[in-house]
Amino acid sequence: MQDNGSPSKLGVHKVTDFVGEDKSKVSAGKYRGKLRLFLIVAALLVTLDQLSKLWVRAHLALGESLPITDRLSLTYIGNTGSAFGLLANQTFLLITIGVASLLIILLFLRYLSLATTLSVVSIGLILSGAVGNLIDRLRFSYVTDFIDFRLWSNFHWPAFNIADAAITVGVFMLIYYFYKSGVFSRTYERNHRPQN
Repeated sequence: MQDNGSPSKLGVHKVTDFVGEDKSKVSAGKYRGKLRLFLIVAALLVTLDQLSKLWVRAHLALGESLPITDRLSLTYIGNTGSAFGLLANQTFLLITIGVASLLIILLFLRYLSLATTLSVVSIGLILSGAVGNLIDRLRFSYVTDFIDFRLWSNFHWPAFNIADAAITVGVFMLIYYFYKSGVFSRTYERNHRPQN
C-alpha cells in the first residue's frame, strides 16, 4: 500500500511495534545503531548503579543514615528480598528469576531494528536494573539499597537504588511505547471481535 502523505495514514504508520515489519528490509546500519544505543544505556546505568552502591558501602555502616534534605537520606540497607522486601532470604530463587528475566530481555535484541528509540531505551533501562541488582545478589546475597524518601510524617517509601529506579522508569516507558504504538487497542479489538 502506498502512502499518499495524508495525516491519517501517516499516524497509523508513525510508530512500529515489534512485529509488523519485515526484518530483511531493515538496514544493518539501523540495527547497529539501535544495538549501540541499547548497549550505551545499559552500560551507563549499570556503571552508575554499581559505583553508587560501592560509595554507600565504603562510607556508611549497614543501617547508617546520612541526611541530604529533611525528606531525603542515604541509608545503607541490605535487602535480602525483592521489591518492598518480598521473598526475603530467598536468594537462589531471586537469582533464578533475575537470570530468567535477563534472558527474556535479551530476546528483544533480535527485534531492536524494528523498535523505536523509546522502546530501545526502555529495554536498556530494564536490563541495566536487572543486571545491577543481580550483581549484588551474586556478590553479597543481598541488594544494596540506599535512597530513602520520607513522604510525610514518619512514613518512608521503601529504600531503593539506581537499578530499581531504572527498572521502574523503563517499565513505564515501555508501557507508554506499547500504548502509543496501538498494541493495547489492537489486542482489545482482537479479544472483543464478534464471533461468527
